[in-house]
Amino acid sequence: MTTALTGHTGLLVDQAERWTAHNYHPLPVVLASGEGAWVTDVDGRRYLDCLAGYSALNFGHRHPALIGAAHEQLDRITLTSRAFLHDQFGPFCQELAELCGKDLVLPMNTGAEAVETAIKVARKWGYKVKGVPDGQATIVVAADNFHGRTTTIISFSTDPDARADFGPYTPGFRIVPYGDLAALADAVDDTTVAVLIEPIQGEAGVLVPPGDYLPGVRQLCTSRNVLFIADEVQSGLGRTGETFASTPVVPDMYVLGKALGGGIVPVSAIAASHDILGVLRPGEHGSTFGGNPLACAVARAVIALLNTGEPQANARTVGAHLHERLNALVGHGLTAIRGRGLWAGIDIDPALMTGRQACEALMAHGVLAKDTHGSTLRLAPPLLVSKQEVDVAVNALHVVLKG
Repeated sequence: MTTALTGHTGLLVDQAERWTAHNYHPLPVVLASGEGAWVTDVDGRRYLDCLAGYSALNFGHRHPALIGAAHEQLDRITLTSRAFLHDQFGPFCQELAELCGKDLVLPMNTGAEAVETAIKVARKWGYKVKGVPDGQATIVVAADNFHGRTTTIISFSTDPDARADFGPYTPGFRIVPYGDLAALADAVDDTTVAVLIEPIQGEAGVLVPPGDYLPGVRQLCTSRNVLFIADEVQSGLGRTGETFASTPVVPDMYVLGKALGGGIVPVSAIAASHDILGVLRPGEHGSTFGGNPLACAVARAVIALLNTGEPQANARTVGAHLHERLNALVGHGLTAIRGRGLWAGIDIDPALMTGRQACEALMAHGVLAKDTHGSTLRLAPPLLVSKQEVDVAVNALHVVLKG
């Protein structure tokens, strides 16, 4: 990272570079405030946020309903641990279960924790309900997945950056190509307890599977007595224009996170039926902070926003405008675009620039985005963004592509 930056930005970038482990390579911008889809840096420069915290900020920065819920709860109680109940816990669990159309909810904190929870529950269900011999449970996953960065999760990653030099790796996973139903069917046997997939692969570049894929996964899992686990940590809670990207297909288990915390606190959860989550007994899984009062209060406000349908509707209408504008740039610096709703993976002609270079150029034009896998950009603005704000982003991209 350059040290030639000026002003307060330069000082703070240098400080972070000096004192932080280099597990990220952030753009050289230091943000100090935000409202809606906009953020301002420490030197007063304003940017349109087209990453939205990897979908953690689906409702934008400092949404008044979410900030209000947090402030109110901060004045009451913030943590009890799960050794005791609190007055936000039961209502949160009921409201999230009803949003998902499921019986039970198990709250955690981060998306990776929720995925780990889903893996544990699926194995427990396999042993106690399906009858898989102890220690032999397998889970089928898709290549190019991104489910988190714990040692278990990176054990079934195909991304060298996420996986290399972190072994020994956790066994029990089979990796098949994403979108390939035949390969998936071949990988499932009597030891298989679950299929774990993202309805749309975000980190891989917003990859949308063929239209028959998710229905085929559902049919296969039903016929072979295997749990279908949908990791909706990035794709869920309105991002695609539906509450869940897997809609109309209904998985056996939803894995949720990011936007559930409203960009204020980490909140994650899994939601499933009594037959699945009912296999857990006290002491078998837990989290000190999982389902804490502050998290539940904020998440309840998130659920209330989703229950209006307005964020989903805006993601559909403004998302259609976003994709129309981006499609017009294919052949003019872009080689392809993918996505759904307010989520787009953009492939830049590698002869022009890398994805990182594109992000740096966009930043100079007041737009923040994130690259992935060389020459691909991801755009994921808050769900309440306007068409005019989308035009700001696409116009800036057009200027960058023209050089």
